[in-house]
Amino acid sequence: MRRMIRFTLVALAGATLSGCLGGRPIRYYTVAVPPAPVQATSAYPVSILIGRIGAPEILQEQPILYRSGRNEIGTYAYHQWAESPVQMVKIMLLRRLRASGRFQSVSPLGSSALGEFVLQGRLYDFEEVDKGGAITALVSMEFQLIDRNTRKTVWNHFYSRTEPVQGKTIPDVVAALDRNLEQGLTEMESELNTYFSTNLHHNP
Repeated sequence: MRRMIRFTLVALAGATLSGCLGGRPIRYYTVAVPPAPVQATSAYPVSILIGRIGAPEILQEQPILYRSGRNEIGTYAYHQWAESPVQMVKIMLLRRLRASGRFQSVSPLGSSALGEFVLQGRLYDFEEVDKGGAITALVSMEFQLIDRNTRKTVWNHFYSRTEPVQGKTIPDVVAALDRNLEQGLTEMESELNTYFSTNLHHNP
């Protein structure tokens, strides 16, 4: 292994499964579930379906990533996510929008639920970055809102930010990724609310 600085969002209790890779336990991590936001006093009269969150294949799997050069990405053999970053983002998105109380309903696409809009996106980066002796946590993602009647993209939002890592352990890096993801989803939710509050009268 290169060095033991790496990702930890919130370690699952007892997440050291022994049985792997030469007897050395693998540690598993996940993102923290944020407290429910204060619910809106009134909901927008729309239902949203959470669609596909695309990503490079490596982010659809569970290893924790680090970037040590412009074109080089590595993985940690003994530190993994409990779920893939793509799945964690999708779950967090669903929970946040449901808990906000701003919409009539928020459901996964493909369920029996109906909706006027599909919110989909792509995760570009979710990794530790080592550059010039500094360690940061990079999260880059983009979201689009599709009107199902017109099949057109009516809103999109891009987020990319590096969060300083306060320490040199995997838990420190994961905590930084957690903070960065939380900020990105908070920003996305705020911009989505702005879209509906400004343009809702255009949508029957």
